[in-house]
Amino acid sequence: MSTFTLHPMKEVRVIVAGEHQAFVTNLLDEVEATGYTMLGNISGKGHHGLRETHFMFSELESQVLIMTVVPEDKVEPILAGLRPLLDRYSGVLFLSDVLVTRREYFGTAAAGR
Repeated sequence: MSTFTLHPMKEVRVIVAGEHQAFVTNLLDEVEATGYTMLGNISGKGHHGLRETHFMFSELESQVLIMTVVPEDKVEPILAGLRPLLDRYSGVLFLSDVLVTRREYFGTAAAGR
C-alpha cells in the first residue's frame, strides 16, 4: 500500500462581503501566498442572523469565502492585514492546522528537503 508523506501547514478561511474580496486577495498576494480559492455567492447563518445570497444587483453585495494554505510564517502577516477589515466590517476568519502532500506548492523554504 502506498502512503503519502504529509507536511504541516495552516489553512486560512475568510468570509467577507463581496465588496471586500479584492482587499483580501491583494493581501494574500502581498504576503506571497502561492494561491487561494474563492467561493462566491454563499449564504449562511451567524452572529448577524441569516445572510442569503441576492442576485439583484451584483456579486459585490453577496458574501465570498476565500481560502488559502500557507506555511506558518505567513499566518501572522495575514492576520495583521485582515484585522482592520474584520474590526470594521462584518466577516469571519477561521485558522486551521492542515496536512498537505506537496509542500512545494505552498511556497515553503523546506520544499527542497
